[in-house]
Amino acid sequence: DYELCEEWGHLYPVPREDLISLHREHLLHLLEMGDMEKALQLLQRIEDPGVCLAISEQSLDQHPNLAASHFLADYLTAHFYANLTTARRNEIQALYIGSKVLLTLPELSRVNYFHLSSRPLLMLEQLLMNMKVDWVAVAVQTLHQLLAGQEIGFTVEDIDNLLSKYAEKALNFPFTLKEKRS
Repeated sequence: DYELCEEWGHLYPVPREDLISLHREHLLHLLEMGDMEKALQLLQRIEDPGVCLAISEQSLDQHPNLAASHFLADYLTAHFYANLTTARRNEIQALYIGSKVLLTLPELSRVNYFHLSSRPLLMLEQLLMNMKVDWVAVAVQTLHQLLAGQEIGFTVEDIDNLLSKYAEKALNFPFTLKEKRS
């Protein structure tokens, strides 16, 4: 049905907003089905860069599944980096990095942290609070690799400060040890 509507759009004038809505729904459908190749082909068929940017951004704002969010954040960063405001660029890059970190977690646990995918530093803190030290190690390694040369609102130093803060808390004892007298 989407392809038939797309063909009609080539034959008859369709209002810009309706065209964006059609392509957005088609793109989200393909991404939900896991067909990234067809999703990429759909985006490449769209001739107007402004329409393609609007479709990609609106689709990302619909908060699709993890793989779709990762795909859209990657696509927007790769193709429309210069067209985005600094705040939006940082938001999309944080989502890309957060989704990449989520993909390092065990599959069954990803759903518990998905709501933090656009806030990787907060996700790291949540993992620390949940005592998932092995997962934190992999997440920190991934973050260090991804943050090289990136500007997304936090740095490697922020990660190190967070780790230091929780390491200090782990060594804090809320009570004093009493000496035994003989």
